[in-house]
Amino acid sequence: MGRSATTKDAQALFHSLRTAYAATPNNLKIIDLYIVFAVVTAVIQVVYMAIVGSFPFNSFLSGVLSCVGTAVLAVSLRIQVNKENKEFKDLPPERAFADFVLCNLVLHLVIMNFLG
Repeated sequence: MGRSATTKDAQALFHSLRTAYAATPNNLKIIDLYIVFAVVTAVIQVVYMAIVGSFPFNSFLSGVLSCVGTAVLAVSLRIQVNKENKEFKDLPPERAFADFVLCNLVLHLVIMNFLG
């Protein structure tokens, strides 16, 4: 009896999330896809390291930190570009994207330096 109620609650939750996400602008959906891609790439690298081994450990750390750092910067971009966020209403989207690109450049320069 409790299981069917839980299933109905889960279905109602997924339905409400799906309808709320349908109203999300396309530019935010593209950023969401980029975040999911970065996180999935990091997970694939961790699984590969668990299966094969981590001989060049610096390379493994660089790859995972690159993916995680890029995902964090993309989340920051999504927060700044979102029109419903009142904290960044005076910030133009072009400036937010320029900050994202500059921070990504610095992140990847540090990661390339870490590779040795």
